[in-house]
Parts: sequence; structure tokens; C-alpha cells
Amino acid sequence: MSHLPRGPQGRLLTTYQFLTRPLEFLSRCAATYGDVFNMPMYNGDVVIAGSPASVQDVMTAPPETFVPYAVKSIAPLLGEHSLLMLSGERHRRERKLLTPPFHGDRMRAYAAAMADVAARRFAEAARAPRAVAREITQAISLDVIIRAVFGVEEPHRTRAFARAVVAMGDAVTPALAFLPILQRELGGFGPYARFRRRVGDLEALLRGQLERARAAPGDDILSLLVSARYEDGSAMSERAIFDELRTLLFAGHETTALALAWALDHAHRDPAVIARLRDEIDALGPEPDPERLAALPYLEAVCKEALRLYPIATEVPRLVAQPFRLGEHELQPGTGVAPCVLLVHHRPDLYPEPLRFRPERFLERKFSPFEYLPFGGGNRRCIGAAFALFEMKIVLGVALSAWQFQLLDERPPRPVRRNVTLGPSGGVPIALRARARSALRAA
Repeated sequence: MSHLPRGPQGRLLTTYQFLTRPLEFLSRCAATYGDVFNMPMYNGDVVIAGSPASVQDVMTAPPETFVPYAVKSIAPLLGEHSLLMLSGERHRRERKLLTPPFHGDRMRAYAAAMADVAARRFAEAARAPRAVAREITQAISLDVIIRAVFGVEEPHRTRAFARAVVAMGDAVTPALAFLPILQRELGGFGPYARFRRRVGDLEALLRGQLERARAAPGDDILSLLVSARYEDGSAMSERAIFDELRTLLFAGHETTALALAWALDHAHRDPAVIARLRDEIDALGPEPDPERLAALPYLEAVCKEALRLYPIATEVPRLVAQPFRLGEHELQPGTGVAPCVLLVHHRPDLYPEPLRFRPERFLERKFSPFEYLPFGGGNRRCIGAAFALFEMKIVLGVALSAWQFQLLDERPPRPVRRNVTLGPSGGVPIALRARARSALRAA
């Protein structure tokens, strides 16, 4: 018999509150029921782990203890060959194949491209009296993925890929992502049919790029996947490559863009933060080397604090496959369990004044992977975590080196759900003005 912890009642009401006001709802539940509580969701029970100790219990359990959560909801969106859908030996094998391109020298090879894309996109945005930070950072993140992951260089093909990716992403609503009952084609009508058409448009472009990668491989991730081999010498199937590329888009495109928009907003609401950040960046000169930007400690702290305060994903769920004990609760197979990134990141015992943006906390102490987990953890930690943080530092560094930013909304943005992620309401409207190069040289 499963011994579920206490929690709110009513599956439909709980699901609605989680979808519409996740931060307020999760915080209220933790205050009422404690660090570990049950959420009766539309897809089943999900036990929330909101303390470092309970997170550690989940993250350090043997891999076979869990399987992916809500496969019926997510598989149609990402594909059945997606790394997020796999478990056991298939997951281990696929993860081993996919991880190398996002680390070390291969990751650093994209530094110049990231800096070039950021410089171009911010310069374009500065031509208008008003811009939206999320739209700029989304364009940057998308350009980086199209170039670094897909290997697309030609401007007209880059634009075609960008249109296809944005159209596919816009077709995914929170309801479509969380409620599998809505994933019906309905004779070609409705939101799911629209999403499937958008997937088809993107895969038609990918098929052409896949043929190019086979004929003339480059240093992009698609070429690396084409040439990669499993331990038995076999190659990835075309279907598996498409599903993994779609997963990389979902997991790495808008997430990095939203984190950058949050970072720009947070940094410019505290004069001391932006002054210290500019001093550190300006010390590298008017056109800083992107890899030197990525090594700046306070810039990294700003990025980490943005990911702490409003994590893009509020929790990282799994499905119990074998009886699992979480504290005093014996969870049975079929129960969801979710380390809650938001609740851990907002604990005042770990992060004094948790709702205050204070990057210095990451210079003052080192947090364990169970205390700071914006990219999840355990054997399912995001394979693109290092790549995402690397990109954030370079893009933010390039932006602040060359431009002055003015926030056009005096009110801090609210976190709102965009499909399965959380972003700033309004997207952070800004105005840009070029910084004087002479002032930078004197810095």
C-alpha cells in the first residue's frame, strides 16, 4: 500500500492552479504541508520533494528506481526516441553518445559564434526605440542552435529554420503539454493537428540538412550525431536523430532565452549589481574575448542567481518504477516524484532573503547539487547545462560591454507559464543605447 504524504485535494483544481500560478501554489503548499507533500494531478499523484535532503534521496537512488514521467503527454511532443523518454540501458547508451558535444573543447569552439550572433542581434534591436529582451534573447538562442546544432550557415536557410522552429514552439500550449487528452488530430483541426504540421515543416528542413551532414560533415552537433557510433558500432537512426534534435530545441532554445531575459531585468533593477558587473566586463576592454567573458566570476554569479530566483522549470519529475522510500513515505510504482527546484531555491535557510536578487551569494559559498539544481540532477541532469551557462555568460557579457539598457516597465515582471517553462510577463521591454567606446577604453 502506498503511503502518500498530505497535500491539496482535487485533481482538476490542483492541476489548474499548478498550470496557472505555479510559484504561488507550490509555495503555499510547502507552507501548509511541509517539505514533502503530494499533488494529486490530472495525470496521477506527484510527490513533491522540496528540501535538499529529500532531493538527495531522489537524485542518488539507483537509476532503475525511476522511469520518465508523463511519457504519454511528452512523447508526442518530443518523439519516442528522445533522451527524455528513455530509461535503463537505452537511456545510458544514448546519453553517453549525446553528452560530449556540449562540453570541453567542442563547446568552447562555439564561443565566437555566440558572441557574433549576440552582437548582431542587439545591434538590430537598438534601431528601434523599444525592444523586448525575451524576443532578442530568443533570436540569439535560436541562431546559436541553428548554427551550432544544425550546422546551418546560409542566411536564407537560417531564416527558414528560425521560422519553422518558432512556429513549432508557438504551437505548444501549456494545456497541450500537460493534458494528453488534447493530443488528438481531430481530422486536421485543433491545436495538436497544428503542432503536428509544424513538426512536419521542421523535419522537412532537417532532412535536407541531414543529407548535407552526411555528404560534407562539419563541426556542428548534427554532423557529430551522424558520425557517432554506439558501443556495438551501429549508428543512430534518422528517426532517433530527428527526435533528439527536437528535444534539444525544446530543452535548450527558449530556456536559455528566458534565463537571459530574467538576468537582464534583475541586473538592471539594482544599481550596485549593474555597476559591479560593468566594471568586471569593462576590464577586458572594448571588444572582450568571449572565452575570457565566460571566465568572469561575478558575471557567472549573476547568471546563476537569475537561474536560482526564477528557475525555468519549477520541478524535475520522475515516475517511481520500484518501491521507493522518501523520508517516512513508501512510494509505490506508478507514483510521480518531483524534486522541486523552485522550493529548494527559495529556502531562507539556504538563501537568506530568497526573493532578493543577490549574485554575491554564489561568490560567498558553494552550493551542493541538492541545494542548487536549475538543470535537474542525478543521471537525468540536463546534458546541455554547461553549454547553456556558457552561452548565457557570453551573450550577457557582449550585451553589457556594448550597450546601455533602460527598463521600460517600472514594475518587476511576474513569472508566467509559457508551455512547460516559466518566463517574465511582458518579456522585459527595454531601450538600448550604444556605450561610448572611449569610455570603455579608459575603463
